[in-house]
Amino acid sequence: MEYRQLGRTGLTVSEIGYGAWGIGRSAWVGATEDESLAALRRAIDLGVTFIDTARGYGESERIVGQVVRDHPGEVLVATKVPPKNGVWPAPAGLHPDETFPGDHIREQLEVSLRESGLEAFDLVQLHVWSDEWVGKGDWLETVAALRQEGKLRHFGVSINDYEPENALALIRTGEVDTVQVILNAFHQQPLEQLLPACRQHDVGVIVRVALDEGGLTGRITAGTTFPEGDFRNRYFGGGRAAEVEQHVDALTRDLGIGPDDVADVALRYVLDQPGVSTVIAGMRSVRNVERNCATSDGRRLTEAQHDVIRRHRWERNFYRAA
Repeated sequence: MEYRQLGRTGLTVSEIGYGAWGIGRSAWVGATEDESLAALRRAIDLGVTFIDTARGYGESERIVGQVVRDHPGEVLVATKVPPKNGVWPAPAGLHPDETFPGDHIREQLEVSLRESGLEAFDLVQLHVWSDEWVGKGDWLETVAALRQEGKLRHFGVSINDYEPENALALIRTGEVDTVQVILNAFHQQPLEQLLPACRQHDVGVIVRVALDEGGLTGRITAGTTFPEGDFRNRYFGGGRAAEVEQHVDALTRDLGIGPDDVADVALRYVLDQPGVSTVIAGMRSVRNVERNCATSDGRRLTEAQHDVIRRHRWERNFYRAA
């Protein structure tokens, strides 16, 4: 496992992190608790030192805490505070008193601490963000107070889906330690403004959805189905799975690789980007943990491979209703 600095926090993190949404069983169907515990433990065995969870991820905080408490001092844990209005992503025109009033942030963090059994989180993030909130509300004062109380060590935000420029004003204030953003071989927009701003201001970058919710694993085809209640039925619904299959087939053909190599190349593409601190891959099984962790071996893609991937940029938002 290779390690990187998480912006100006002074923390060192594994470049492959553990995205713990799927193990919470709030939107992904099929994970069992025993399998989730085994996957988390295997990830730590293989050198993963950063786990990202959230209050909104069902049982995730509890499961993560159960494992992390057995590894004191070895693993950094990030969580996220949900917006008070329960709306993802944050729509324009709202005041932060509607989404992240200070008393709500404190209340939700206290619940997260109880659920996880942890004394503090290494990183607490707001689960949505709008640059309209800079300089408004009492969220920043509350974050500072919670930091002073020792309940959180560093502060970040999770940027709205496919809105990477909607955090530039916050980054320039110097008030944020990290940002979490979607970045993958199809969605390359963050490379234009967000990552350069993060490098300039020494803000850590946590990349989510590096495998496009499974689209960049080579396993999504026009005939792929998901269990009832799984959010991927909507994400890949309405003919989207067939579109993904066509785009991945074209990408693999131009790269000269097979479908089984797509995930590895997709992760390496993100890790190659200057400023990226860690990639929080969703890993609900030991097999997926071992596959993704194997990518962290120090090898990087060639410039020719990067040129091919750049040509396959495909900007769209599958989180919108199909």
